[in-house]
Amino acid sequence: MDLQLSPDQIFMRDEARRLLAERSGSEQLRRAIGAGGFDAALWSTIGGELAWCAVAVPEEAGGLGLGAPELALLAEECGRRLAPVPFWSSACLAAPLVAALGAGEAGAALLGRIAAGEAAACAWPGIGGADPLCGTIPVARRAGGGWTVSATIAAVLDASSAAFFLVPASADGGLGLFAVERPAAAVEPLEGIDLMRPAARLVLDGAAASRIDSAGFSARDFDDALMTARLAEAAEQVGAAQGALDLTLAYVAERVQFGRTIASFQAVKHRCAALLVEISEARSLVHGAARSLDPLEVAAAGVLATQALFRAAEEAIQLHGGVGNTWEYDPHLYLRRAQATAAVFGSTDEKLAIIADALLGDAA
Repeated sequence: MDLQLSPDQIFMRDEARRLLAERSGSEQLRRAIGAGGFDAALWSTIGGELAWCAVAVPEEAGGLGLGAPELALLAEECGRRLAPVPFWSSACLAAPLVAALGAGEAGAALLGRIAAGEAAACAWPGIGGADPLCGTIPVARRAGGGWTVSATIAAVLDASSAAFFLVPASADGGLGLFAVERPAAAVEPLEGIDLMRPAARLVLDGAAASRIDSAGFSARDFDDALMTARLAEAAEQVGAAQGALDLTLAYVAERVQFGRTIASFQAVKHRCAALLVEISEARSLVHGAARSLDPLEVAAAGVLATQALFRAAEEAIQLHGGVGNTWEYDPHLYLRRAQATAAVFGSTDEKLAIIADALLGDAA
């Protein structure tokens, strides 16, 4: 498989990197934390002016008609700078979910809204587990010529900035996908680990909803529709690991101990080199998985990306020395991201078990 990026992909990546370096630095991140983990001006730029959310949306729905590789490149750059915007929730989770399960004018209209830069969030009950529909499934009921949905979803990522919510719910003896506009939902912000991707409790008490699928779908269909989101999560983790390494390299190049910078110490060089290799391995697997969207490759990418981010964040804190755990320095923000994303689609052990079962069967 050829993993080389095309000139257009390189241009897209480099422009995203340049923009986020200017607009999502340490100072801007702390301002965003004070605003609830959301930078509205940055989101207006990348979601609206630059149409990042339109990258993987079909052209007939107002998108650019590109694919998972381009989406992964943008997700990686967002992760590298911990960009406080709902790009993953909107472009990588909501849009592919609607594209896969939505139908007709209702589905096309939602895709058009996301492509135009409206933030969306997915309220699925199984966040934090390998089974996306574990737990209590929301219930949808017919009401006149429409539908209502009732449920309390414990944690919805980026709910506070969403214009609408996608809710998988039981309906007429099967599963349906419903869109609930923000005014119909009660959003209760939560204190979370990741300050750049806040979560909220979503309370739907007979909320008016629009059904956007045509004839229902299975739990397997829903799981398959999340494949792009799983891939993009791994890409973000790789980017965050690189961001933590960038911080570390900049710090050790300036920190002087025993009359010379600590970057000149062989032990520090070895640790940084090992991180670079681990991140590069994870990035290569993410790029390969983006071209195939093979479930096992995506799961493997998730495992390597999670491990790389944890190690990069922990090494950043250690190599920063005593200041590594302080609020004024940024390594803790990357450790928060590592902890918050480690089990969004199941733990590392659960992903490894899926891979082992597929490859070894009963022998696993």
